[in-house]
Amino acid sequence: MQSLPLTRALALGVILATACVPAQSAQAAPAAFPKKAGKLAIASCPETAISSGGIPRTREYLQAVVKCLDKSWGTYVKRTRWTFRKPVVLYFEEPRSSVCGVPWPEHAAAFYCTERRTMVFPLTGRWIEDRTDLYPFKVVAHEYGHHLQSLAGVRRAYEARVRSERERQDELKRRYELQADCLAGVFLGSVWGSLDRTARDWETLVDATQGSGDDGDEYRSHGKGATRVYWLKRGYRALSPAACDTWSAPAAKVS
Repeated sequence: MQSLPLTRALALGVILATACVPAQSAQAAPAAFPKKAGKLAIASCPETAISSGGIPRTREYLQAVVKCLDKSWGTYVKRTRWTFRKPVVLYFEEPRSSVCGVPWPEHAAAFYCTERRTMVFPLTGRWIEDRTDLYPFKVVAHEYGHHLQSLAGVRRAYEARVRSERERQDELKRRYELQADCLAGVFLGSVWGSLDRTARDWETLVDATQGSGDDGDEYRSHGKGATRVYWLKRGYRALSPAACDTWSAPAAKVS
């Protein structure tokens, strides 16, 4: 399935199931990942096989990545002022009519239910079945980035800003999504040494990320391909969540 073109609907990898959240100061978002908390520690997270002997092992694959994310980010959060809680994780063989109290987002590869702090992963579909690249790994890390944003208060600050600055809601959504891309890059960088991957695998992921941009779309919620690559690479190189401050970045960096 790796040779199939990544349509925008697939490559976005995330559609949020949102709910009203109490307002909080918009200024809380940039400060949520303080520099003094340092970098995400280098850790080991070897991948498991997505399939074995022709039998899908997608659940096992995803569970292994989530376990690594829980451990790495749990350690990081101890150095911040916010409280760590593991996300709830739901796995489905096929999309349902609804999940987390909302309709299943159309064409979603995976998504995060904000109010219930739940990550939802279909175990089938082009985003994961028979893939040999790192795209599923990155999708999980991106969704976990949304969980971190909820724990840190970024989501509440984002909602408050959207309500007060409706004319900028598309730009604010891009800032929110690009921060999750950056946090995914931080995690990828922290475990890269334990992955049985090459520089070519990294370039393949970069190409997939480039293809996931919403260039030319009327509703631009996630950022152009080049912009998504920029934030993924920024997190990967910095290993620091503080480098993922999309909220104070110039507009050109979140286009």
